[in-house]
Amino acid sequence: MAMSVGSGSSGDEPKAMSDINTTPLVDVMLVLLIIFLITIPVITKTVPVELPKATNIATQTKPENITIAVDEAGNVYWNNGKVPNRQALLEFVKAAAVQVPQPEIHIRGDRNARFEAVGRVLYAIQRGGVVKVGFITEPDRGTR
Repeated sequence: MAMSVGSGSSGDEPKAMSDINTTPLVDVMLVLLIIFLITIPVITKTVPVELPKATNIATQTKPENITIAVDEAGNVYWNNGKVPNRQALLEFVKAAAVQVPQPEIHIRGDRNARFEAVGRVLYAIQRGGVVKVGFITEPDRGTR
């Protein structure tokens, strides 16, 4: 800290004027900045990989897409029509698998549905031979 003594034109005792000298503070901050700029690239070591580019594309509903819904009770619906049993669901999937081009199947599972019911639908789709399967979800609106 520097201190200067002012010349008192009056006959009183001269008062000490104290001002903060910021030059050493600036010097220390510049040295710290240079140290951080040099050491940060040395610290971050990662394996060089090419990451995939992701885009959020909205689902395009085509007329040939098939929607399978699973309600809370475990009932399965094929395009809004109730499927009586697992064998009938498998037959529907097999019939859809031979279509050209093969349709996509979108699964809409109720939030309170058991995972077992959705798993059975996935198993039937796999056995039936349909390749493209997707899950339909609600976007998070931030409400709880």
